[in-house]
Amino acid sequence: MTTHSPITKLLLTAAAAFALMPATALAADRAALEKDARAALQTLTGSVPAAKSLSGSARAVLVFPTVTKAGLGVGGQTGDGVLFKQGKVAGYYNTSGASYGLQAGVQQFSYAMFMMNDKAVSALTANEGFEVGVGPSVVVMDEGKAKTMTTTTAKDDIYAFIYGQKGLMAGLGVQGNKITRLKD
Repeated sequence: MTTHSPITKLLLTAAAAFALMPATALAADRAALEKDARAALQTLTGSVPAAKSLSGSARAVLVFPTVTKAGLGVGGQTGDGVLFKQGKVAGYYNTSGASYGLQAGVQQFSYAMFMMNDKAVSALTANEGFEVGVGPSVVVMDEGKAKTMTTTTAKDDIYAFIYGQKGLMAGLGVQGNKITRLKD
C-alpha cells in the first residue's frame, strides 16, 4: 500500500477541485456571456432595491453571471464576466481565486461589482484587472447593509453583491480573488 506525503495529498486535492471547474478557454462565446450578464444584472436590480439604486449612479458595473466554486480542503473558484459602462460592453473579465481550510462542496453563484467612481474603474482598466482587497475599497453587501444603503450613504469605491447561490458550499466571499481582463 502506498502512502502519500501531506504535500502530495494537498496537491491531489487541489487538482481534483480545479478539474471540477469549467476552463476559461471553454467559456461561452462573448454574445452569450453578455446576454447572461445582462440577465443576471436584471435579476439583481429587480430584487434588491440597493442594487437598483447603485446601478443608476455607478460609473461601471462588472457582472459575473456564473462563478463556480469547488473545494475539499483546498478549493478554487472561477467565472467570466462583462464590464458595462453606461449600459454598453466595455470589456470581458475573468475572476479566479484559491482557498484552503475547512471546506467541501461545489457551488455556483453570480456577483456584480458596482464601481462608484473613476478611481475604481481606473484600477480595473489601467492594470488589465486587479486583486480584490488590494486597491480600491470593496464592500460586500449583505441583506442588512443592502436594506439601509442609499446613494447618499454610498461612499466606498466598489459595492459587491453575491446572489443566486446554487449547490452546497459554506462561506462565500470575493476577498482575495484576482480579476483579469480577457484578451480580445
